[in-house]
Amino acid sequence: MPRVRRPAAPTSAATLLALMWLASPALPVGGFSYSEGLEAAVEAGLVHNEASAQAWLLDQLLLGLGRGELAVVAQAIAAWRRRDAPRVRELNDWLLSTRESAELRLQTEQMGRSLGAWLQQRPGTDAAALARLLALPPAPSYPVAFALAAAGTSASVREAVLACAFGWAENMVQAAIKAVPLGQSAGQRMLGALVEAIPETVDAALALRDGERMAFMPMLAVLSARHETQYSRLFRS
Repeated sequence: MPRVRRPAAPTSAATLLALMWLASPALPVGGFSYSEGLEAAVEAGLVHNEASAQAWLLDQLLLGLGRGELAVVAQAIAAWRRRDAPRVRELNDWLLSTRESAELRLQTEQMGRSLGAWLQQRPGTDAAALARLLALPPAPSYPVAFALAAAGTSASVREAVLACAFGWAENMVQAAIKAVPLGQSAGQRMLGALVEAIPETVDAALALRDGERMAFMPMLAVLSARHETQYSRLFRS
């Protein structure tokens, strides 16, 4: 007789709200001030309307976040929960080493430090774990800092990574609205396309092993480097 599978326990309201808080663009980590090369793509004429902006962000989700940052978030949550400091540092070192331009490196370091500062103000934060985060040399990366924040909730790893991916999507859509520029309705359509792609991307990221992570996006690296000296710009990356 086949075994009847019980439905998973629903996520508690407190956990759901904690994830929504972490994913919110209002979190004071500075995510709104970065375009991650999108502004340079607009300057180069590669992104010029809703369709091209949507294609750019979907590619970045699938080829960038899905193969690198989201996998690091998932693995770092597990490492924080088992108090594996060497593993946390290994993941942070890998993430920083894959930032291919000064701007992308500064972004993840600045957002990591800012999230660490926010965690210092949050009651219930594991003080020992936070001290290890802030001591990571030369700085904590944002995915590793996000992982610590998520590890302090009762959320599953998948739920936490979904929240991280959605927070990125919302920030990037807002960047596209300002940089292309686009209207709010176009932004919502783009966000809808990203939301549709996020679950499968997250599941793929969760399945990656160390040797399967990658951050190979040469055109993004070139555009990000060009953005450093771009004459007029709205964003820091």
